[in-house]
Amino acid sequence: MSELTVWVGGAAGDGIASAGEAFAQACSRSGYHVFAYNSYQSVIRGGHVCMHIRIGTQKVYTQGDELDYLIALNLDTFQRYGTRVVSGGAVFYNSDKFQAKPEQVGRGVQLIGVPVMELVGNQLMQNTALMGALMQVVGLDPSAIRELIQERFAKKGEAVITANLDAFDKGMAYAKGRFQSGSLRVGKGDGKRRPLAGGNPMVGFGALAAGCRFYSAYPMTPASSLLHWLVKYAAKTGLLVKQCEDEIAALNMAIGAGHVGVRAMTGTSGGGFALMTEAVGEAGMTETPVVIVEAQRGGPSTGLPTKTEQGDLFQMLGASEGEFPKAILAPRTLQECYTMTIEAFNLAEKYQCPVLIATDLYLAERLETFEGVDITDIPIERGELVTQPPANGYRRFLDTKSGVSPRALPGTRDAVFTAATDEHDEDGVVISDVFTNPAMRAKMMEKRMRKIGYLLKDLSPPQIDGPKDADLTLVGWGSTYQVMLEAMEVLNEEGFTVNVFCLRVIWPFQVEPVRRILERCKMTMSVENNYSGHIVKLIRMETGISIHHHLRKFDGEPFEPRQVVDQARAILKAKPKQSVVATVVSDEGLPPDFSPIESPASGAEVARQH
Repeated sequence: MSELTVWVGGAAGDGIASAGEAFAQACSRSGYHVFAYNSYQSVIRGGHVCMHIRIGTQKVYTQGDELDYLIALNLDTFQRYGTRVVSGGAVFYNSDKFQAKPEQVGRGVQLIGVPVMELVGNQLMQNTALMGALMQVVGLDPSAIRELIQERFAKKGEAVITANLDAFDKGMAYAKGRFQSGSLRVGKGDGKRRPLAGGNPMVGFGALAAGCRFYSAYPMTPASSLLHWLVKYAAKTGLLVKQCEDEIAALNMAIGAGHVGVRAMTGTSGGGFALMTEAVGEAGMTETPVVIVEAQRGGPSTGLPTKTEQGDLFQMLGASEGEFPKAILAPRTLQECYTMTIEAFNLAEKYQCPVLIATDLYLAERLETFEGVDITDIPIERGELVTQPPANGYRRFLDTKSGVSPRALPGTRDAVFTAATDEHDEDGVVISDVFTNPAMRAKMMEKRMRKIGYLLKDLSPPQIDGPKDADLTLVGWGSTYQVMLEAMEVLNEEGFTVNVFCLRVIWPFQVEPVRRILERCKMTMSVENNYSGHIVKLIRMETGISIHHHLRKFDGEPFEPRQVVDQARAILKAKPKQSVVATVVSDEGLPPDFSPIESPASGAEVARQH
């Protein structure tokens, strides 16, 4: 086989992430391509968590939708997913906790019960013991996992390392002596050690590479891990990180840092961004560079704290009152999380405006191997910085051909100016206190908005992926890119001709390039993680072109490749004349008597993520 899928499921606190991440890291170090997505809840203890890990000898674009091997750390996980394990696969479980029966899984599925207490005497190590059993049955080299155990527990001392290695080895030995080798096996990796990362670390890495020296945030999933990552490297890189009392303070602090010349960024999700929106306008009026990461999750309100969605596009477009230049970039890959963050800082300073980076939980928190990024030649554009003001006096908001005024940092000799959030003249003096100056208002508004035309020229044009003359074009933005690429490959192998058009620049909208591409498309189908098709609406508003058919998902989980393939295939075969709008929902395998109200284990700590 060229690929393999492993799911690790249980309750929060069972060690799903540590086991799953260790497996993913071990595979990446063994020369495999890896993609991992953790579907988790907003409680620290209890609930249901399932990490989907897919490894391959070639690039894997998504978490996939097949289930070859399941590690069930509790009965709930087994009941949800046991029947989804394919023939030739296996279910690994702690036989001290529950007993599984052959009739509870499909034909050809091996049940591998490991008595954790009998083997290692500590139920807390069930994930390590079951991982050992998995490595034995699947036939993967255990050396990388052993290496990771030593690294992971190095700070806890030799006794903890030895206990975990012992649990892993005993799990392997138990499986070897009692169970058959799995018939589902992946080919050997190429031996190349690839970087394994998620979107938030790559945004953080891009920010540091771009010279960001101030980051302020209030924790909000899924942007919180960006805060955690930057804190980890702050001391080594000269970055000042400030955890604020709320999101209003976070953006205002970042604007303050940008005002005095520091490259600054803040990060949040939709609910926090709602609080930031007035300050976005502050940056627009004072023409202050700032970068804002908006990692979307399910809404409205606090919505789905730990689930993904692309529901905030129009909130970002309409952030703050009035009109002013801003940019919205939507990275589609880990590499673009890095390169577009660098681009965001350059655009913010060059055009003296706020720049938003639109991600979502699926892109921000997944783990994926990739081929790396260029860290040797990083473009830094700081725009017009004045060090010696002109003899006839400095005007901070001077009306220029490009709309970009000469920027002097506070403290520059002979360059005193006012930075007011009210409308003002070229010197920054407010024009709307006693008498409004209509002519000056129009002049300053036109000056600011003039930047947009020049900003557009700096942005890379959109492109089509795949065959140019396709019968169907999949249309999306941001994180749906890779699932569309995988669907395209599958469908083209079936004999159809499909390509992908996924936008990475949302605003300013690239009207003419987008129109030219879509006018050549024979038939189109949007793929969006929201209810009403946000990118479809924006395209129609700006170009007048309507996307023909639509596939939408808003249950909190990302698209599975099969969901996109099946709907696209149906459209290609039927070629319907009327617009088709389809919605798909993930199968969580809920038992018939499922109740969302479950009591956590006695004494367990329960906390919800803001």
